[in-house]
Amino acid sequence: MKENNKSVKIKFFKGENIPLELHKTRVVQKLNLVPVERRLQALYEGGFNTFRLTTNDVFLDMLTDSGTNAMSDRQVAAMMYADDAYAGSQSFARLHTAVRDVLKKEYLLPVHQGRAAENILANAYIKKKGDLIPMNYHFTTALAHITQYGGRIVELLYDEAYNISSSHPFKGNMNTEKLERVICETGVENIPFIRLEASTNLIGGQPFSVQNMREVRRIADKYGIRVVLDASLLGENAYLVLKREPEFAGSSMGEVISIMTGLADIVYFSARKLSSSRGGGICTNKLEIYRELEALVPLFEGFLTYGGISVREIEAMAVGMYETLDETMICQSPQFIAYLVNSLANEGVPMVTPPGVLGAHVDAMRFCSHIPQSQYPAGSLAAAFFLVSGVRGMERGSISNQRDEEGNETFADMELLRLAVPRRVFTLSQIKYVIDRLSWLYENRQLISGLRFVYEPPVLRFFMGGLEPVSDWPQKLMKKFREDFGDSL
Repeated sequence: MKENNKSVKIKFFKGENIPLELHKTRVVQKLNLVPVERRLQALYEGGFNTFRLTTNDVFLDMLTDSGTNAMSDRQVAAMMYADDAYAGSQSFARLHTAVRDVLKKEYLLPVHQGRAAENILANAYIKKKGDLIPMNYHFTTALAHITQYGGRIVELLYDEAYNISSSHPFKGNMNTEKLERVICETGVENIPFIRLEASTNLIGGQPFSVQNMREVRRIADKYGIRVVLDASLLGENAYLVLKREPEFAGSSMGEVISIMTGLADIVYFSARKLSSSRGGGICTNKLEIYRELEALVPLFEGFLTYGGISVREIEAMAVGMYETLDETMICQSPQFIAYLVNSLANEGVPMVTPPGVLGAHVDAMRFCSHIPQSQYPAGSLAAAFFLVSGVRGMERGSISNQRDEEGNETFADMELLRLAVPRRVFTLSQIKYVIDRLSWLYENRQLISGLRFVYEPPVLRFFMGGLEPVSDWPQKLMKKFREDFGDSL
């Protein structure tokens, strides 16, 4: 696939500057917009956890972009000629070629999704309790796997990353001064690898720069430590590098991606994010690394040429890998996110800025400043927004954290409501609906109150946990909605 497709700028003679869809809709899926009374009932049935809602009650599903990006006609077509051999499948051979062409890595180990890769890496490299993994910022499943095998993490962002309303273009940068200090204090023998996450999820989908990754690589080489790149949102990170890092203003997606992957010893990814399909992979150019990991794939995932993935999905992954080089495809989500973030900010809604990738992130700590962090303001905001809109977002705050070894609550650095914007899924009118309902909720934010756990799993509680409101605030919010919107859904 050619790499010369550039995102298109359109200047409108009249009206606002709006993002332009560079695709057409050929297959549609019916949505449901149920009455607010049913939405309230659904919240109680689901334990005020948006993960536990069913799509029969959801209008716009902005929970995640993981596996929800629109597939292209080429991906769907490729699924029809899959080779379903258990071993030696030609579908895997095509994916392997795509990884060589796009990620520039020679060896590929397939896994069923990104967290499976994290499990294998933690299993292989965390050798003793207390091993430390420096990273720019954690992701929930990465943290869970590292701690499960006895490791621990240290997050090394610059202070600017915690400034929610900011114009800094690369808030996902790793603080290299802190990195070198941590290595010297901890000892090289206690650091299995350095992890760098593309477009750091939990601080608002914020990218790191190529120059920052070069500095991380320089320090890693100085001390002989491997660099691991979580490339699940690599395409969007590369797109923002093109737009924000002057050195790459005239570059292509492929050029930026190959530089970034070339700076890592190990690249792992969730295809649910990277290539609009399911599955995942671990890849490297070093045979010794491949040998260290290969036995764990049949143990946890499946044979080395399917890795627990349907071969039809493997075919779609291969096509999607090449589509990651197409700027007109990758740009759709960041442009819609920027429109959503900027429009809400203009309405006074506190947002994470600059706009990042994956979704728009609402600052629940400021939105619900009257709710103590012990009552989970981001979770409360997610529930309240579903109630007044039918839009399912995701809590990215303290509920997404896990308790420490003594059982104490560990409060998140940020309390965010994430409104994911999968690639080429929503229309502009649906985005405007989100803006309208969230702006109304902000004007009535004092009606929202907190939540408390009634069922709390010990690991990844944000997936399965159940909560309840600390008062009758959902009923009061619904009453106000009815007063202002009447019979409107």
